[in-house]
Amino acid sequence: MTTDPTAERRAAAPRTADPRTDAPHAVAEALLHAAAAAFADVPGVVLPSAGRRHFGTATLRVHGRIAAFTPGPHLVVKLPRDRVAALVASGDGLPFPDDRPPMREWVQIASDDPAAWHAAIAEALAFVGG
Repeated sequence: MTTDPTAERRAAAPRTADPRTDAPHAVAEALLHAAAAAFADVPGVVLPSAGRRHFGTATLRVHGRIAAFTPGPHLVVKLPRDRVAALVASGDGLPFPDDRPPMREWVQIASDDPAAWHAAIAEALAFVGG
């Protein structure tokens, strides 16, 4: 089997902090933890603080399936595709991911308002856990 020495060097290289992205991600992750705490008593919910990380960030799960996570500065939630389209069309949501064709059932919540995150998380838990 042939190995790619460039890939091995990239994998071995330590990641350096990027204040342009790391600080907003840390804030978003803290907001996710705070907003998700309101759903601690919902059956099947695993809070970000209690569950495993995925996509390099904390995830909120219900019945083992990811409902929300924060891979960058925005909350990303799983919702029905028509709801995602409506959020993007209204400007309340942003396509996810940014760097390739968007996924139909995932949307970034444009607001950083905790009430908007709470509502989006409630909607995602109902959809994913439904």
